[in-house]
Amino acid sequence: MDEELKCPVCGSLFKDPIILPCSHNVCSACARNIIVQTPEGETPPQSRASGNSDYDYLDMDKMSMYSETDSGYGSYTPCLKSPNGVRVFPPTLVHRHCSITCPLCHRSVSLDERGLRGFPRNRLLEAIVARYQQNRAAAVKCQLCDRNPVDATVMCEQCDVFYCTPCQQRCHPSRGPLAKHRLVPPTQPPPAALQQPHATARKTATCAEHDAENYSMYCTNCKLPVCHHCLEDGKHGKHDVKPLPTMWKHHKGQLSQALNGVSDKAKDAKEFLVQLKNMLQQIQESGVEFEACLVAQCDSLIEALTRQKAKLLTKVTKEREYKLKVVRDQITHCTMKLRQTTGMMEYCLEVIKENDPSGFLLISDALIKRVLSSQDQWVKGALEPKVGPEFDLTLNTDPLLQTILQLDFAQSKAQTPTVPPAPLLQLEKCCTRNNSATLAWRITAVPLVTVDAYVLELDDGNGGQYREVYVGKETVCTVDGLHFNSSYNARVKAYNSVGAGPYSKTVILKTSDVAWFTFDPTSAHRDIVLTNDNQTVSCNSYDDRVVLGTAAFSKGVHYWELCIDRYDNHPDPAFGVARINTTKDMMLGKDDKAWAMYVDNNRSWFMHNNSHTNRAEGGISKGSTVGILLDLNKHSLTFYINKEQHGPVAFENLEGVFMPAVSLNRNVQVTLITGLEVPKNIKQ
Repeated sequence: MDEELKCPVCGSLFKDPIILPCSHNVCSACARNIIVQTPEGETPPQSRASGNSDYDYLDMDKMSMYSETDSGYGSYTPCLKSPNGVRVFPPTLVHRHCSITCPLCHRSVSLDERGLRGFPRNRLLEAIVARYQQNRAAAVKCQLCDRNPVDATVMCEQCDVFYCTPCQQRCHPSRGPLAKHRLVPPTQPPPAALQQPHATARKTATCAEHDAENYSMYCTNCKLPVCHHCLEDGKHGKHDVKPLPTMWKHHKGQLSQALNGVSDKAKDAKEFLVQLKNMLQQIQESGVEFEACLVAQCDSLIEALTRQKAKLLTKVTKEREYKLKVVRDQITHCTMKLRQTTGMMEYCLEVIKENDPSGFLLISDALIKRVLSSQDQWVKGALEPKVGPEFDLTLNTDPLLQTILQLDFAQSKAQTPTVPPAPLLQLEKCCTRNNSATLAWRITAVPLVTVDAYVLELDDGNGGQYREVYVGKETVCTVDGLHFNSSYNARVKAYNSVGAGPYSKTVILKTSDVAWFTFDPTSAHRDIVLTNDNQTVSCNSYDDRVVLGTAAFSKGVHYWELCIDRYDNHPDPAFGVARINTTKDMMLGKDDKAWAMYVDNNRSWFMHNNSHTNRAEGGISKGSTVGILLDLNKHSLTFYINKEQHGPVAFENLEGVFMPAVSLNRNVQVTLITGLEVPKNIKQ
């Protein structure tokens, strides 16, 4: 009931409330604050439906000057401002061309010569407020104390919350938006006029027009109680009037009947709230049950996929065992024949050593036939493997992957969906950097058309067939690991449960002519130390440790250099290329996944798979540069020291993907230099 007992203007409990013609109530003091003066002959201001504020009044600056005569001189109408900014007029002016606007319904009404005294006083509301204050005047506890609440010291009339002093200072400071709230003592006694509400309620009300007369009749036209003088004066003489007790009982009956209807609606609303609260629990339970069902269905799919995976692995195992058996049998057969041939060759050599011509001639024909027959056994087909290392098994998972990506809940409403339209490439957001390409696209929204995912396709950089490089819901994708100095064609399509839509227009993306890269901290050995934005590398260990570059090369010609920043105690760092899975805790080139040149202050060697070749004179010192030329068009690797080719071409027949690599210990520090032109005049 609190909101029913608060004034819509000040927000506090009603004090001396009056009833406006629209049946809404305001405090008498608040009513004086919202009186608006209007020029003579002008209708009261009406509320504007499109206004932004709760009150729409005339601009008082325009109304403060008006002409009293035709002299042309204006007289200023004195006025004050209330604390809330509303103009307040002196008592002598409140009835001269003034109006008041209801703050709730914005209905305006003009004041007559009686001013606010012309509005009836709501004595019932006064009595109810007085009883409410008395009931609330008992000692109350702070409503914000967590444990052991203490007695409240203040109450905010706007918030209707009781605070102790610490909680009020912490939660309701008298500043900012809370500065206008009114704090009152929680045990503040009601005004003297309201201390006996029952007596006040039982006291017979007197007429507002005739103070000495009691109300005795009710005017049904004006809907006001009147006295017999009001009927005699003629103001209500021709109106339909009824005895006051009769109309009192009649209206009480109407109000009780209306309350019964509202009570039934309130009962229905309470039952509806109970239904909604029960629905919350039902939704929670249904959600858990549905999630469990979904998990079970997905687990079933995963289990079926696992069983199929086991079957496929069994086929691969059988194929592998078959190939191994064929190769082992061929090895056994070839070993036996080789042993026989070797024994025969040794025997023939011993025969040739003998100096007995007649004895030699006795067996020479037979030996010649055996040797020729043995030679015929080693035909070309006999020296070729019967099976290859590759497995002639192909598993196409694309249809299954598409089906999984399209897996979704069935639509409950009957619709006629179609495939998505062609995506639109956003060329202003498409770009390339080094050997990476970024593409962005969007799709035009179409009713009844959903997009489950997008498919981005690129060709091989030589105008070959397209291949899928991304499948997902994002509309921006970066593709790494492309070839340098290549032009790629890219296109996008969208698909949903109906199928795949048309492709977008094709965009051409050209990668960088030369490679710009740094050392890769994610794949480096833990003893490696990278500085200078990952362009300078050193090591904390006395043992050689490997670090790779961030670029991967499989096509084209690439050249980079490393500058020797520090070189102490004549170590032998190694420079070259490697696979991404090369060993990181020993010198580069000791395994079969790296190709390198290791060099000290006097000489160098090429090394791959721990095989040292091509020793060359000439070493490095502080300030030297070591260049690496990787020519994947010729499949070769060449090294340079101080811009001069060092030794012949180091390695040939290089196939696959290679990454720049360096191995060094704590006596060496080098800095990477990239984006260089390829040297000319390579010596073989």
